[in-house]
Amino acid sequence: MSPTNKYVLAIDLGTSGPKVALFSTQGDLIGSEFEETKVILYPDGGAEQSPADWWGAIQTACRRLLGRGLVSNDDIVAIGSTSQWSGTVAVDQDGNALGDAIIWMDARGAPYIKKMVDGFLKVEGYALGKLINWIRLTGGIPASSGKDPIAHILYLKDMYPELYQRAYKFLEPIDYIGLRLTGKFAASFNSIVLHWVTDNRDIQKVRYDDGLIRLAGLDRAKLPDLKPANATLGCLLPDIARDWGLRGDVQVLMGSPDIHSAAVGSGAVRDFEPHLYIGTSSWLTCHVPFKKTDLFHNMGALPSAIPGRYLLTNEQETAGGCLQYLRDQIFFPQDALSPAENPDNVYQIFDDLAAGMPAGSDKLIFTPWLYGERSPVDDHLVRGGFFNMSLGTTRGHMVRAVFEGVAYNSRWLLKYVEQFNKRPVESISMVGGGAKSNLWCQIHADVLNRPIRQVKDPIEANVRGAALLASASLGYLGYHEIGTHVVVSRTYQPNPDNRKIYDELFREFVAIYESTRRNYARLNRTH
Repeated sequence: MSPTNKYVLAIDLGTSGPKVALFSTQGDLIGSEFEETKVILYPDGGAEQSPADWWGAIQTACRRLLGRGLVSNDDIVAIGSTSQWSGTVAVDQDGNALGDAIIWMDARGAPYIKKMVDGFLKVEGYALGKLINWIRLTGGIPASSGKDPIAHILYLKDMYPELYQRAYKFLEPIDYIGLRLTGKFAASFNSIVLHWVTDNRDIQKVRYDDGLIRLAGLDRAKLPDLKPANATLGCLLPDIARDWGLRGDVQVLMGSPDIHSAAVGSGAVRDFEPHLYIGTSSWLTCHVPFKKTDLFHNMGALPSAIPGRYLLTNEQETAGGCLQYLRDQIFFPQDALSPAENPDNVYQIFDDLAAGMPAGSDKLIFTPWLYGERSPVDDHLVRGGFFNMSLGTTRGHMVRAVFEGVAYNSRWLLKYVEQFNKRPVESISMVGGGAKSNLWCQIHADVLNRPIRQVKDPIEANVRGAALLASASLGYLGYHEIGTHVVVSRTYQPNPDNRKIYDELFREFVAIYESTRRNYARLNRTH
């Protein structure tokens, strides 16, 4: 197809709120808008968001973006979407949400996973027979942290049986957005994976496995039918098309979760070519040509957004979220001690403070496990903190230690990514909000001892990936061409002067986990 003057509207439903953007079919950013949404945290490990707030924020952002007149609305040919992964929205037959969505941070399902995976001859807490079957069919296992959709649904089934019975379908956030756009209930081969009830051995024909569904205790009728990630879900609903001023034949693509779309939006689409995403959470992933699992470090090769390919999938639970915590709970909590609102340029101030501190923050170490961890350890009870504080520790030290602590966690994960791929990582493309910081890119280069490729407009990686996938799905460009449509703005080389201090502190970082994990388990275990 000719790409001339054709555009894609891309939607990214992130944890902090949806971003919408317009891209040309060749990946050129035209404009974007963001609308914030709230996260509701409960003391028992619950984490929820309102689907009504999601949809209202998407509507507001889309109207604002399209109302700017950046392109002719008649030239918008498709909607591509992406979203936070590992969430659960219960909907009725009319598509109405039956309550708040349980999101990826929610750990209330952990006891149900523990019960489900129990048995004889256990490995890492999993009955050996069940473990082998899960890995053979799916490429992974339900996380013991209880943060996967399978755990969410079992939690609802036990604690809210009336809601479970009323539910027509349980949907991932990305598939709920697809439903709101088209009125159609469906999940993609990749969005469904963390339910752990699909046979992923044939990457072209992922299907539900009856045995896994029985083992999980789920009702197949309450799960959506499956489509390839590059399938067209349908046309935009007429009422929405009229409201947004779009043509009635705009195609809505299935879309992919954020990990999958960021991999594409980073431009790192060749096999074993990695990207590091630093947003609220973080991951270090790459496409691979095989299905494989690393049980001990909670990562596996699962269906990707690109047809016929797998994506090495992992997640670090809290990355940029640590800076948000520092901003909102330590520096500018808007309480009696600090009534003023945080400045608009707070992250630039953080950069400036951190830049004034020495590499290694005078040996102050921050552990970023503020909401537990998934990779390279699956431990929902571990918690974060500052170690080795003294009377000389300043706020500048604390900010830089947060930057460095997230990078230490990335380096911890890098070791196991290289083991998984059986080859060293040469350089890493960095995207997400964290990649906007030149200092943080350099710190990652120094700590990981790898060149860091800072992608242009890094915060747009998810929506860019959604747009490029939509363009490729509709034939405006080839999947193999995607990397040539993503620009690297700068490459950061490791500073050899910082090698010694970061090697020392990284060893201590891992040692802190090993020496404190049992303390955290005792402190945070619920009975």
